Amino acid sequence: MGEEKKVEQKYFLLKTEPSEWSWEDQESNEGISKWDGVKNKQAQKYMKSMSLNDLCFFYHSGPKARRIVGVVTVIKEWYYEEGKEGAVDVKAIGEMRKPVDLKEMKIINGFILLKQPRLSVVPVTKNIWQQICDMGGGYEGDGSNEEE
Repeated sequence: MGEEKKVEQKYFLLKTEPSEWSWEDQESNEGISKWDGVKNKQAQKYMKSMSLNDLCFFYHSGPKARRIVGVVTVIKEWYYEEGKEGAVDVKAIGEMRKPVDLKEMKIINGFILLKQPRLSVVPVTKNIWQQICDMGGGYEGDGSNEEE
């Protein structure tokens, strides 16, 4: 019997200006969107490394609110459309029970978001993912029953 290679789940953070694409926009579109328009080569490299079912924090950037507001999962890996940068498709899983503000995250050691704040897509280690989920009380759809 051949052993099946188990792909380890990866974690990322996707930034968006709420005025361009907000969590409300994401949820209203049956939860599905094409994540595109990323021009930075390093951010594209991270997107190319995404696999089906990887989890991503949905982060509102901009002057009014810098915070993680929800979680999406990758439903279509990196692809190209004629004449455009590549994209991945993501689907909303659930809103954070409590948004996690950038100020709160500044205590996290080794978080690439804090080292390279201009990148719109960054990887998140499993340890940092858990710390942020703990700060926000988890997210809807994470299997935790905090709201009950």
